[in-house]
Amino acid sequence: LLPCDGSRVNPLLIYSAIKADVKARNCSEVREACVAKGFSFTHVPLQEISGETLRVCPQGNTCCTQEMEDKFGQQSKQDLENLVDEMSHLLRSTFVSRHKRFDEFFLELLENTERSLNEMFVRTYGKPYMQNSEVFENLFAELKRYYTGGNVNLEEMLNDFWSRLLERMFTLLNSQYVITEDYLECISKYTDQLKPFGDVPKKLKSQVTRAFIAARTFVQGLSVGREVAQRVSKVSSTPACIRALTKMMYCPFCQGMPAVKACKNYCLNVMKGCLANQADLDPEWNLYIDAMLLVAQRLEGPFNIESVMEPIDVKISEAIMNMQDNSAEVSYRVFQGCGQPKPAGMTRSTRGVSDVFNARFRPYSPEERPTTAAGTSLDRLVIDIKEKLKMSKKFWSNLPDVLCVEERVTAGNTSDDDCWNGHTRGRYFPEVQKDGLTNQLNNPEVGVDITRPDTLIRQQIMALRVMTNKLRNAYNGNDIYFQDSSDEGSGSGSGSGCTDVCPTDADAEDLTTEAPVVEADRGGPVDGSELPSAPPAALLLTLALSVLALSRQWR
Repeated sequence: LLPCDGSRVNPLLIYSAIKADVKARNCSEVREACVAKGFSFTHVPLQEISGETLRVCPQGNTCCTQEMEDKFGQQSKQDLENLVDEMSHLLRSTFVSRHKRFDEFFLELLENTERSLNEMFVRTYGKPYMQNSEVFENLFAELKRYYTGGNVNLEEMLNDFWSRLLERMFTLLNSQYVITEDYLECISKYTDQLKPFGDVPKKLKSQVTRAFIAARTFVQGLSVGREVAQRVSKVSSTPACIRALTKMMYCPFCQGMPAVKACKNYCLNVMKGCLANQADLDPEWNLYIDAMLLVAQRLEGPFNIESVMEPIDVKISEAIMNMQDNSAEVSYRVFQGCGQPKPAGMTRSTRGVSDVFNARFRPYSPEERPTTAAGTSLDRLVIDIKEKLKMSKKFWSNLPDVLCVEERVTAGNTSDDDCWNGHTRGRYFPEVQKDGLTNQLNNPEVGVDITRPDTLIRQQIMALRVMTNKLRNAYNGNDIYFQDSSDEGSGSGSGSGCTDVCPTDADAEDLTTEAPVVEADRGGPVDGSELPSAPPAALLLTLALSVLALSRQWR
């Protein structure tokens, strides 16, 4: 080739010019890719330069400056955080939404039950009930306080409720006497012997206690799962992890290959190194999920709080009826133990029954009784959450596989020879490491100090362990705070010999017990420990007559 002036041109200069043009084109692609990703660099080389200042990417000819590599490192850290946040979003939102739904359901169920009892008793007893309604208001207030995390011993609280009710009823049924506070204190000593309400208190205590323990613990479990998922999803990257991420995701840019993605196994080693502590959470997380599923089964079965609470107004009325029917015997035995109280003067309460009776006992029929709270039912809520819980097992150990999918980070399994292996475009040969911190000792991509576990992750492991223990106790019907207070052998948990969930004797009895039914226990022989037996019509008549007497005394 000759220039216009006829002089000769060195062919090497022509070759260098062509080569520079090719390299300029390669770096131009890098520039375009950087702009597309939102990077703003003060300078991107038009052609390859020496990479001797680089600390992560190859130091040969490169399209990157040290400024670019530094910003790639910052972006790598943000990319990992964004990826983990995105992949864990469904898990976190599941625990947030289901905790909210269960909490709303249980609180509304309590409100509906209290309102139902109040309406029924006002309609049945009228003013006498309203004058003594604080006994029942206190019952529901304590149940709500227990559910919302209050330090309430359910068994003692229910025992106190029946003691207060006994005092009120004994006073009203013996209004011809002066009943003092000291006398009422004496009566309370004989409550267990008298059994004035029949077996209703014992049965309700068992049903209510276990249902509330299960409900409260389950919602607490959802809360713990929510908090753990939210905290663990906020990844804390080590410098070694950031270097490995930068090398995997952005060093291809520096080599003029911005479109080439990492090899699948290469990505897995990087992610297993960066997320080793998260993987260590998985064993305890899986045990926690299993315990949640077991308690969910209880909520569907014998510990179903919805089935326990809906008929509680009828059950309490049955207890009141039972005491009225046996009021003479109860009073006689109290007089024997506590002495004969002083007689009172003639009062208005001694008027005839027919003068004050104006209502009949009528429990809600099934179609009238509220069947839902918060727009759903417990069965539907439990079925839904069980499916979600099952899907969340092994979430943390599966995270590297979820992140290293085609088009997101990697080139996919079909491109083993056409992917970035950390050095160039080609096959990745190192073996994929196993999950967890201790298995990263020889990770070829991430330098992991296996002697320094992440403190935050260890705290979450402990939180899950504590919650799993509570759930296992709830499965057996035991409240972890009050296990020693049970009169029915719930025990302290430490002496049972069980390291996993195992049913107690009382628990086995409940496994054969269906959800409470309004008409239950009304048949069969009558003795000192059973509710009165009578056909429905006769039962209503008996109760109506009993209400006459009680209403006369309350008037």
